[in-house]
Order: sequence, then C-alpha cells, then structure tokens
Amino acid sequence: MTSSETADGRRVWLVERTYSDDEQNLIILTYATTDGKQYFRKERALTSGSDIRETTAAVEAEPSNLGTVNDPELREQYANEAQRMAAEHDPGDAI
Repeated sequence: MTSSETADGRRVWLVERTYSDDEQNLIILTYATTDGKQYFRKERALTSGSDIRETTAAVEAEPSNLGTVNDPELREQYANEAQRMAAEHDPGDAI
C-alpha cells in the first residue's frame, strides 16, 4: 500500500472549491491525487446559515469513484495544489 492509498480507498487532496452557478447554496469540492491524474468531486448543499460542516484537507475515495484528468494543464494544476495541501496539512485538517 502506498502513502496515497489507505485501507478504505485512495487519499485525495482538496484542490478546488467552487460555488455552483446552476443552484443556490451548492458548493462543489474537487479533490485530486498528488500526481493530478485522478479527481473526486463532492457536492455539498448548504441547507441553512447554521449548516456548518468542516471541509477537510483530504478525503478517502473509492478508486471506482475517481475520474481521470485528461487535460495536461489541469492535471499539472491539480498535482501542484494537491502536493501543496499534502505538504502543509494533515488529512483531517479543517480547510
């Protein structure tokens, strides 16, 4: 098992947080592997102003739930950000 693999899946790091243009109160969290080759998207709906859930620096994703990053520039961007997050944060750190 490599450092990016865990017993529960593959560790991916937060690389992007965006707000949906289509729906109000929807946050899209994008996590990626440190090589930038794979990503995991997580959508979170905020139901009220008191709906406070922490976003962690990393999550575990099942390999079957990972997408492939085909764009070389985006792959490099994700790799750089995932590596930065991994160097600066523990996986469970609130971001």
